[in-house]
Amino acid sequence: MMTNRARSIRAGAALVGAGRETPARVGAAAVAVVLALAGCTGAGAGAAGGNGPSPSTATEPGGTVTPASPGSGTVTTPGTPRVRTTIEGLQLPWSTVFLPDGTAVISERDSALLKSVRNGTISSIGEVPGVVPGGEGGLMGLALSPGFASDRFLYVYFTAAEDNRIARLRIEDAGTGGGLRLGDPQVIFSGISKASTHNGGRIRFGPDGYLYVGTGDSQRREQPQDRNALGGKILRLTRDGKPAPGNPFPNNPVYSLGHRNVQGLAWDSEGRLWASEFGPEVNDELNLIQAGGNYGWPDVTGAPGREGFIDAKVVWPSTAESSPSGLEIVGNMAFLGALRGQRIWSVPLEGENAGTPVAHFTRQYGRIRNVLLAPNGELWALTNNQNPDSVLILSLSG
Repeated sequence: MMTNRARSIRAGAALVGAGRETPARVGAAAVAVVLALAGCTGAGAGAAGGNGPSPSTATEPGGTVTPASPGSGTVTTPGTPRVRTTIEGLQLPWSTVFLPDGTAVISERDSALLKSVRNGTISSIGEVPGVVPGGEGGLMGLALSPGFASDRFLYVYFTAAEDNRIARLRIEDAGTGGGLRLGDPQVIFSGISKASTHNGGRIRFGPDGYLYVGTGDSQRREQPQDRNALGGKILRLTRDGKPAPGNPFPNNPVYSLGHRNVQGLAWDSEGRLWASEFGPEVNDELNLIQAGGNYGWPDVTGAPGREGFIDAKVVWPSTAESSPSGLEIVGNMAFLGALRGQRIWSVPLEGENAGTPVAHFTRQYGRIRNVLLAPNGELWALTNNQNPDSVLILSLSG
């Protein structure tokens, strides 16, 4: 029997197309953006535009939606993002965190280096040992300990020789010479299957203080529906890497299942978890995550309204205009970096539903790997495959 949540999804979203017939299984149950090509996360072409600010960039509607009732509470809506400045000199940056003093720490996937950015200057902190880059694997997600002021722990998700794993290491001031230095890593969680693609990699501490982990199916399609496998999941862990108390399955790190390749995690103003996810050649997704929820892969993608599975809140029918990677929520607006789509998507959130996606900076800055809110209220976006890559610092003021 269809859940109340599935009914609300189907009632609150409408799939649209423009000169393109989508697969029948997509149905009329999702918000949509109409696209053209296929893909996973392979290396795309560079940007068509330059690297300078683009304050007059027009936005592009990505689809239409029948709005659902907005959630409780009033949240300020950010203005249209505008590039204030860029910082160049990175190679395949993947994730960013901000230290209490405002210093940004950025992971580079293939070099296994952690870089710091302070006052517009990039410096190397050090290489994370044990990283074995290859394909989409390498040094990926970063998360700062909720107790960083006392424990100084930085958590890292990386591809090792045999698996994907999570380690924590201390990040300390280097002394009178300035800069930062890394302590020895301590692996707290391992055994996440690896492959040349679909390695997941996003980690983030939630409002509850537990570590959430997005994994991929690592080309093993049997894993996402197996609650005892780690691939194709969102995991929820303690700071020591144990299954978090209150997880939906006893003594199990799995928080939700049926995912293909989770790339972004963020919480809205009401504490609801949202996740971005790569589809195959069709149906990239923005999902509202519930504990124990099954999101359908590989049996379904998108929002077909199939009994037993939870529909996506936003569906981009072709991955050519999205391949959504990092996700951030500011006020009642979700921002997603797009890899193949080479743009940033903004999606208004309306309670448990999502509004019409709008594209920004289309093909101006290349592939966008991640977006993150900085302490000063600006949005940092990481480009990929620009050689060198950049940080785009975006103003969200009206």
